Amino acid sequence: MPPIDIQKLADEAKFNRFHALVLTWCALIIVFDGYDLAVAGVAMPAIMKDMGVSPTQAGFMASSALFGMSFGAIFLGTLSDRIGRRGVIVLCLALFSVFTAAAGLAGDPTTFGVLRFLAGLGIGGVMPNVIAEMSEYAPRRIRATLITLMMCGYAVGGILAAWLGKAMIVQYGWQSVFYAGLAPIVLIPFILRALPESMPYLLRRGRLDALRSIAARLDPANPPAASARFVLPDTSRSDKAPVHHLFAEGRGMGTLMLWATYFMCLFMVYALSTWLTKLMANAGHSLGSAMTFVMVLNLGSIVGALGGGWLADRFPIKHVLVVMCLVAFASIALLGQPLPTGLLYVVVGLAGATTIGTQTVTHACTGQFYPLAIRATGLGWALGIGRIGAIIAPILIGVLVNLALPLEMNFIAIALPALIAAVTISRVGSRETPAQQLVRA
Repeated sequence: MPPIDIQKLADEAKFNRFHALVLTWCALIIVFDGYDLAVAGVAMPAIMKDMGVSPTQAGFMASSALFGMSFGAIFLGTLSDRIGRRGVIVLCLALFSVFTAAAGLAGDPTTFGVLRFLAGLGIGGVMPNVIAEMSEYAPRRIRATLITLMMCGYAVGGILAAWLGKAMIVQYGWQSVFYAGLAPIVLIPFILRALPESMPYLLRRGRLDALRSIAARLDPANPPAASARFVLPDTSRSDKAPVHHLFAEGRGMGTLMLWATYFMCLFMVYALSTWLTKLMANAGHSLGSAMTFVMVLNLGSIVGALGGGWLADRFPIKHVLVVMCLVAFASIALLGQPLPTGLLYVVVGLAGATTIGTQTVTHACTGQFYPLAIRATGLGWALGIGRIGAIIAPILIGVLVNLALPLEMNFIAIALPALIAAVTISRVGSRETPAQQLVRA
């Protein structure tokens, strides 16, 4: 009996209840991840008033979580390719739930920043792992669609944060929305039971019974025999130090260009997530209306992610991303112009579709670019390097806000990275091996 190639088995599987289960759990985890990240931006005007901090100080407070996210993405993404993905996902969930809630107890900027850094370790670490999880089990022909559908949970979390912020902050204080971040902790036992472990990890550990069970769920019509052997293709094998594989077999240029793209996209995403409420308030909108813009931004991102994922399964994914980046530049730049309220909501939604939505489609591109056994490592490093842009964004825009520059200058500063991202993503795969043809297939 020929051995079963587990990567091919996952690639060619038909979507079934098992895939729906993985999608549901991963999307739910991303919802909570998105909430815990967005909650600081939603509450920032109230925090600034309560603690008496300047916009520049507030930028540093917001960036503290992003420092943690950078470390979490790199180290916890890489760790899961070595010790298993499910346990690392649960560890991340516990970190961001507990320390987001603890941040509600902070009475000064320093304590708040430290607790947000610790929460950021979990927020940053969970994303590469759930993207790698979904990439591993999603059928190839609909992989981008499923990944972007899962990542819509990030926007749902942002909408939830904005909605709870409008409902709770005025009446119960900004602390209340942070306390709500503890809720996901109750799901840990269910995640441990329901979420499948990474197949390359099970193969390395010799856990063949678990591997056979997963194979049977991937293809219920053809369950493997008890004597079946499992293999990975050579390009999907990894050793105990997988980081150098990111630059092996012609992946070096693509890796560097993905890092640059993540930097630029995450700069835009976190600049808008942190400062849109404050900038709209400065433009004369009430705090409630400014929070509504955050909800529209995240609703737009769902449309952009789903639309971009659908297009990416039908056209070269990097071409889709180039167009989305160009539209992002135009839409963000327009936010600084005097527009009728209805049109302004449309432009905010378009900005969400082509910033957060673009970042989501970039995850699908990255998941396709790297082989199975180093996928979480590749995603973790791309997110970790990209978080440098996310760290800089709240601080830089905070400085600009503090300088009281014209509103349009703030939005131009947020928009410019989109032009750079359009160039860098177009270079991904320019020196690819046959294994990376998926990026442009």
